Parts: sequence; C-alpha cells; structure tokens
Amino acid sequence: MYVEPQKEHKWLEQLVGEWTCETEALMGPDQPPMKSTGVETVRSIGGVWIQCENRWQMPDGGPALMIITVGYDPAKKRFVGTCIGSMMTNQWVYDGQLDAAEKVLVLDTEGPSFTDPNKTAKYKDSIEIVSPDHRILSAQVQTEDGTWHRFMTSHYRRKT
Repeated sequence: MYVEPQKEHKWLEQLVGEWTCETEALMGPDQPPMKSTGVETVRSIGGVWIQCENRWQMPDGGPALMIITVGYDPAKKRFVGTCIGSMMTNQWVYDGQLDAAEKVLVLDTEGPSFTDPNKTAKYKDSIEIVSPDHRILSAQVQTEDGTWHRFMTSHYRRKT
C-alpha cells in the first residue's frame, strides 16, 4: 500500500524537529497559574503522520510524558490523531481542520470534565504557526453555559 502525501500532510511536516516549551496552565479558578518548561521531539512517520513526544516536570516534581499523533485522513477531509499521557488514564481522540489562512490547526476532542469526573466535556487544542521556529499550542474547554475557556498556553521554540 502506498500513500501520496497531501498538502495537509506537508503542513504537519513543519512541526518536525526538537523544541523547547514554556507552558502556563490554569488548573482551577482559585489557583494561581502553573508554569512549567519541557522539551518536545516531533518525528515524521512516512510523511503522513507526526509523533510528538513531550517531556516535562509535574508541579510535584515528578516526570511527565505525553505522546501525540496527528495525521490527515483524505477520505474524511479531516485531521485525526490521539493523545495519551503518563498523568492521565484517558485517551484523547482528535478530529480537526486548518483555519482558512492555514496557520492554525484546531483539534476537537472530548474527555473528562474538570468540574465533574462523572461527566465529559468538549475541548479544543489549537496549534498556531507563528514562524518556522515558534508555534503556540493553546487548550480550551467548553463550559456548561457553552462558552469556551482557555486554560493552557504553551510556546514552542525550535532548538538551534
């Protein structure tokens, strides 16, 4: 079986490389922002998938590892992927698309609610290309009233 990479696959290739990361996350309304730093390695899998391996320290000082895969499904005309991490038992399944300017990839997913572990919530992870050496990942959750709340922003800078 041979797959011809599409322009969307080529868009993902700009993420390939070694990156440093600075993150600020809001873990609750009564808590100060949590800041962390880490590293990420993004590999191409056959020019049609990327695999992102993120490593950083948790607030308690313990190590954290997250693996993200993203590809493009020409039959669905959608980006697809998954996210798993050492700090969670939920597998996040992505479905998304590029914005009209092809600068932001928005990945929709659903997972455990922050406010009620017995419920699920809708989430959006957005990857914005600022320049070839800088990108921003932001995460939002849809609240019960339907509004979107950004709870995390990460700046990735390519290692030189």
